[in-house]
Amino acid sequence: MVLEAIIDPWGAKKHPIWLFFLGILFSSIAVIFSLWIFQTQSSLVMVFLTVVLTIPLMYATFVAEEEEDEYERDEIRILKGHTKALTFLSSMFMGFVVGYALWYMLMPQETVNTLFSVQLETIHAINAQIVALSGSGHAINWGLASDTFLRILTNNVKVLIFCVFFAFFFGAGSIFILAWNASVISAAVGTYFHAALLRAPVATGAGKLLIYVQAFFASFFRYMIHGTFEIVGYFIGALAGGIISVVILNHGFGSPQFRKVGYDAVILVFIAFILLVLGAAIEVFVTPMLF
Repeated sequence: MVLEAIIDPWGAKKHPIWLFFLGILFSSIAVIFSLWIFQTQSSLVMVFLTVVLTIPLMYATFVAEEEEDEYERDEIRILKGHTKALTFLSSMFMGFVVGYALWYMLMPQETVNTLFSVQLETIHAINAQIVALSGSGHAINWGLASDTFLRILTNNVKVLIFCVFFAFFFGAGSIFILAWNASVISAAVGTYFHAALLRAPVATGAGKLLIYVQAFFASFFRYMIHGTFEIVGYFIGALAGGIISVVILNHGFGSPQFRKVGYDAVILVFIAFILLVLGAAIEVFVTPMLF
C-alpha cells in the first residue's frame, strides 16, 4: 500500500506534527471513498477505511515499542520512550478529529446526516446526561454531577478495557475503537459549531469570518479539554495490549521477556486509568462551567 510508506514509527517520533496532517489525509480519504462507494453505510465505512489506512503504522509501532521494552532495563527510560510513540499517535488522532469535523462543518446538512448517522445517534443518547449537569446559567447540580462522573468514568474504563483486549487479540485492530471515538467527537464538535453559528449575530465580510473561527475553536475546545486525557489514556491502553501481544508472539507466554514487558504494560494501564479519572472529572465539573 502506497500510503503506509509515507512515514514509519521512527520517523514519526522525530516529526510527530506530520502525523496530525496524515490523520487529516487518512480521514478525508475515508470520507470521500465512503460517500462515493458506500453512501448509505458511510457512517461506519469511513471509520473502517480509516482503520485500514492506519493499521500498518499502528502495528509497526507495537513492534518497535516491544523491542524497546525488551532491551531497555530502566523503567523510567522505557516510559519516556513510550511517551514519544503516544505523542505521534495522539497527533494522528487529533488529525482524525479535525479532518472529520471539517467535513462535517463544510458539507450540506443532508449529507452530514447520512455520513454521521450512527455517530449522531450516539451523541443524542449522551446529550441528556450532559444537559442535565447544568442548572440555571453555569451552575452545576453537584449531586447529579457526582453520579454522572461515576457513569462517565465507568463507560470510559470499559472503552479502555476494549482497547487493551482489542490490541491484545486483534493487534493493530484496536485502532477501530479509537477511530470510532474520533468520528463521534467530530460529530459533537460539528453539532456544537452549527449551534454556535445559529446563536451568533448576523455579520458579513471579516466579521463573519471571525464568527466562524470563534465558533470552530469554541466547539473544538468544548470537547478536547477533557477529551485529550481520555484519548491519550485509550492510546496507552492500546499500546499496553499491543506490546503484550507482540512479545507473546515472539517469545511465548511466561518467558523472561514476557514478564518484563508485562510489568511495563501494567504500569501503562494504571497511568491510563489515572488519565481517565482526570478526563471524567474535567468533563463533569469543569467543562459545564466554561461552555
